[in-house]
Amino acid sequence: MSTHTPRPKGRLLAIGGHEQRHKADEQAQDHDTSADFILQRFVDELHGSRTIVVIPTAAEDAAAAAQDYVEVFSSLGIEQVEVLDIQSREQANSPESLEIINRADGVLFTGGDQLRLTALLGGTKLLHCLTERYLHEPLLIAGTSAGATAMSTPMIYQGRNDAGFVKDEIHVTTGLQLLRDVAIDTHFIARGRMVRMAQIIATNPGCIGLGLEEDTAVLISKGREVEVIGNGMVVVLDGHHCTGNTIPDIAPGEVFSIRDLRLHLLSRGQRFTLPDFNEAE
Repeated sequence: MSTHTPRPKGRLLAIGGHEQRHKADEQAQDHDTSADFILQRFVDELHGSRTIVVIPTAAEDAAAAAQDYVEVFSSLGIEQVEVLDIQSREQANSPESLEIINRADGVLFTGGDQLRLTALLGGTKLLHCLTERYLHEPLLIAGTSAGATAMSTPMIYQGRNDAGFVKDEIHVTTGLQLLRDVAIDTHFIARGRMVRMAQIIATNPGCIGLGLEEDTAVLISKGREVEVIGNGMVVVLDGHHCTGNTIPDIAPGEVFSIRDLRLHLLSRGQRFTLPDFNEAE
């Protein structure tokens, strides 16, 4: 018997990295040919007092990464932009950090190293609070590059751009689990990451792969309704209908195969629905 899981009241904005940080020149009068400004959409989707919290934990230079977004959001009319630079698990469990998360209407994770996010936030009160608010309140959570990759489970954390042809070249772990049974990869076309995503799907065809190109994003509502925004392409890899793959039969270091992997290439304005494994057939 299937167990019904309530739909999250919050939304996720996963960005493929290198998004525009300022509005393009307003030269094109035709909306269809003008640039799509992802961070403006983030601001437009906010509810409440429109307080934004930037979490630069993944970044090598956290202060600089946070300042970039403080300046962008301030230029877009947001008066309340706070920085929560978590650098220890103790800090992620502190009352001060929870207080900041509790007053946020939108949260943005910067790029950097997604493994820092999971290592520092996994199992903490901060992540629990963030998850509960996402499930039960209209909180908007965004992440760019590593911040987007960390949203999903499984989470890719290691693997060269040109890797993926042979078994065990790609490494995954549990992400922040805001989006389950979905693997997100970023800079997808620019860095040639198609094959490495295909291997992730081959190891677990029950997952959907979302490959986000740079300056491109997906806005996910109700946990599964997806809208493509931005100026590039989203690649969807679906292994639910694959007729087999060789991952179980080959040794590490051997080239893998997968058959009947479905591929969708989607541009802005396109919508699709993620599979729901909790609904009864």
